[in-house]
Amino acid sequence: MPTYPDLDIPEDGKLAHNIAHFARALRKAGLPVGPGRTLDAVNAVAAAGFDRREDFYFTLQAVFVSRPEERATFGQVFRLFWRDPRYLDHMMSLLLPQVHGVQEDRAAQAAEKRAAEALLDGQLPPPPGTDTPEGDQIEIDATATMSAEERLKTLDFEQMSAAEVIEAKRMLAKLSLPVQPLMTRRSAPSTLTARIDARRTLREAMRHGGEITALAHKAPVTRWPNLVVLCDISGSMADYSRMVLHFVHAVANRKGQGWARVHAFTFGTRLTNITRHLRARDVDAALKAAGSEAQDWSGGTRIGQSLHAFNRDWSRRVLGQGAVVLLITDGLDRDDTALLTKETERLHLSCRRLIWLNPLLRWTGFAPKAQGVRAILPHVDSFRAGHSIASLEALGRAISEPSDHGERDRLLAMIRT
Repeated sequence: MPTYPDLDIPEDGKLAHNIAHFARALRKAGLPVGPGRTLDAVNAVAAAGFDRREDFYFTLQAVFVSRPEERATFGQVFRLFWRDPRYLDHMMSLLLPQVHGVQEDRAAQAAEKRAAEALLDGQLPPPPGTDTPEGDQIEIDATATMSAEERLKTLDFEQMSAAEVIEAKRMLAKLSLPVQPLMTRRSAPSTLTARIDARRTLREAMRHGGEITALAHKAPVTRWPNLVVLCDISGSMADYSRMVLHFVHAVANRKGQGWARVHAFTFGTRLTNITRHLRARDVDAALKAAGSEAQDWSGGTRIGQSLHAFNRDWSRRVLGQGAVVLLITDGLDRDDTALLTKETERLHLSCRRLIWLNPLLRWTGFAPKAQGVRAILPHVDSFRAGHSIASLEALGRAISEPSDHGERDRLLAMIRT
């Protein structure tokens, strides 16, 4: 449990005012906080007191946090607002452009940029290009820079601000994941092919005294596969899983992409089927219902046990008809490696294609050192990054082209050497 230094709260009493300002910061950071919750927070603190530093934190968290995925944002806003006496300087350093070689390059932690943006609303200095104290204009040549949309496509989900997250969700809602139909051994009558159906031709001839008056044709029957998504919602994957599930919701509700059905499961310490929740047209309502059912959000990780539960209870129901499985996890497992290897191999043998999306692959120096990664990697068809909009857009190629293995072969070579 995190520890917090003693809060310097004056006795003359502006605590209620400070809690109201803290609630406004939470609302700007994306939490659904209204006047009612602010009053509840003031009353809760008055009832619980703040003799212990942990009591004050968890009292406010119990009032303002209603979903597991909101904990990270609440924690960052609380740390910046209440804990750090120099939080203003720290937040400015998160939002201002850095000069390489002068300031230390450090990526913002999960939800830290959104917290800083909420607390510094309206307090940022004018952007580059405005008048300087000397009256000179700073001109910047931006002809070779990426557009805002292109930059957002490549931005890490974990490093997005609140406004960028909203725009990214709009872009994810427009994405599609088309799939090609599968050819079967069965055939059906057709007039659009040159393949002759000899049996039907002879049967028709027997009705006319053995005289062949017309040739019958046939074509292979096509069917559409299922898409099965297994999404890790543990603490290290919470920010990525939330964005991926927005994408899965868009795929599940978009017609004409070819998928017979889209099934979605979440897992942390246990497996949860959230397929029925994704049928809701409103994505916020769908994910809220899914988050309420998946009680292990932002918890630990037991990939091996979760895959075992899926293979035992669900594989025969949803993996028929040449299903494609998307496994979204960082591979950091606490279970026995032998169990994870066995269950991943069984999952691979039960589906037509197993694609692993790992947000850790965004690092250029990523190497398969974790035991969980080494256990899963040999049994997947494709290993790709899953940390940005661009990485999700590239999924179509991995699904439609069986020869696309992503980074699997390169990393397997590193394991075998």
